Amino acid sequence: MPKNCLKHYVFVVAITLVTSAFTQSSGAPADLDAYVASSMKTFDVPGMAVAIVKDGKIVVAKGYGVRKLGDPTPVDEFTMFGIGSNTKAFTTAALATLVDEGKLSWDDPVYQRLPGFVMYDPYVSHEMTIRDLLTHRSGMGLGEGDLLFWPHSTYSREDVIYKLRFMKPQSSFRSHYAYDNLLYMTAGQIIPAVTGISWDDYIRQRIFAPLGMNHSNVSNQAFKPGDDYAFPHSNVDGKLQVIPFGNLENAGPAGSINSSAADMAKWVQLQLNRGKFVDRDGRLFTEERSKEMWSAQTILPVGDPPPSLKGLRANFADYALGWGLRDYHGRKLVGHTGGVGGFVSRVMLVPEENLGVVVLTNAEESGAFDSVLYHVLDHYFQLPSTDWIAAFKTVNDKEEKDAAETMKKAEGSRDANSQPSLPLDKYAGVYNDAWYGPITIKFENGGLVITFDHTPTMIGDLQHWQHDTFKAHWRVRTIEDAFVTFSLNPDGSIDSARMAAVSPLADFSFDYQDLLLKPAEKK
Repeated sequence: MPKNCLKHYVFVVAITLVTSAFTQSSGAPADLDAYVASSMKTFDVPGMAVAIVKDGKIVVAKGYGVRKLGDPTPVDEFTMFGIGSNTKAFTTAALATLVDEGKLSWDDPVYQRLPGFVMYDPYVSHEMTIRDLLTHRSGMGLGEGDLLFWPHSTYSREDVIYKLRFMKPQSSFRSHYAYDNLLYMTAGQIIPAVTGISWDDYIRQRIFAPLGMNHSNVSNQAFKPGDDYAFPHSNVDGKLQVIPFGNLENAGPAGSINSSAADMAKWVQLQLNRGKFVDRDGRLFTEERSKEMWSAQTILPVGDPPPSLKGLRANFADYALGWGLRDYHGRKLVGHTGGVGGFVSRVMLVPEENLGVVVLTNAEESGAFDSVLYHVLDHYFQLPSTDWIAAFKTVNDKEEKDAAETMKKAEGSRDANSQPSLPLDKYAGVYNDAWYGPITIKFENGGLVITFDHTPTMIGDLQHWQHDTFKAHWRVRTIEDAFVTFSLNPDGSIDSARMAAVSPLADFSFDYQDLLLKPAEKK
């Protein structure tokens, strides 16, 4: 679930370098520390952790900066960060172990493994395989249904999977790529269905324990005072702030893991060694499964990057099983990004070079991890130096400028003198969406207040925008504001309401556009 920041901010951070016991002199860029410090300063990131694996060895596992803004406690190689959608590769690896054991096949129909599994289209319900769950080609729209778990809701994983049957497809089955999270949650639930062991315990017992990933967990709710973990940060109304941890337990298999540079280095070692443990005999999964997980499944469109990033133009791009594939200077890259509230991360494997890179951050700035990543890749590929920090900063600044201009234009073109068609209290009531459920609008103190009934933090004030459109201004400011537009029946009663994010940079997990709010029948 990658997060986008809406505005830029500037602050000076003292970069604390913590050299790990793992750090060796075998080929890391000589200027790595300085480059990371520059990237953090440019993109305003309080803390970062970097791991580099080359030829089976952990070359770097290192922390930079601070765990929490305003607190001098440094990041080290064991500091845990939310890795977001980099969790997905753990889920596919867990399923791969079951394929190796003959307990399932990638092409098993989902309904055979999860009785009661139903999609909107009966044909898709019958034909959907485990492989389809992992490859973003279901026909669902980008991030469709993410509001069921983000921000944290009261819905369980089982509740979310049940609600798939109410989500209308946006394209035909297996015809388009559209990134989703709900089907990875579904894939994770196949593990307890087959083994009787929860996804959470399976990851702990079958992946973390054998790899010695002792500084990783599957939920930030497990953090205790004194534990070594980074705090999430976000730009809230123009100021970098520490924000509350988002509870992701119901999203689990799609994005809830927290890990450290030291532990992710072990994970990368295993991946580059094709599932074989590097320090002893035995395997987590077979080489055949490794090959499958790195093989193209869904073709992604390849476009031209912005001018400052023209050197990153790919010749191909695909999604595999929990991994994205593309090329860079003749090498195949196997990687993924991750984003949850206050954290973004990057894992990249270069099998031909036996190279792996991990960058973890405690702020929502992808330019920070990408600039460090490509600096490291260029070093190992022996390419001419590129100022990736400046290149990504140029793109970031343009995106924010364009978004600000779009919002300013919308503000300038609205009919601020228009009035709602109805008295405000007539908009109040309970509304239902087919998949989300109840959303309540109340008339309070002369204004309207909207609440998403299963999402405790989603309470917002409806500010009149123009005509029958209002803007939901959420009281928790890490939630993206949304337009709410009401449609009326000929008799003046409310037929429905639609929603849309206000900012062009709103993260896709705020999938307001997928909601259709219908007034609940009054009893």
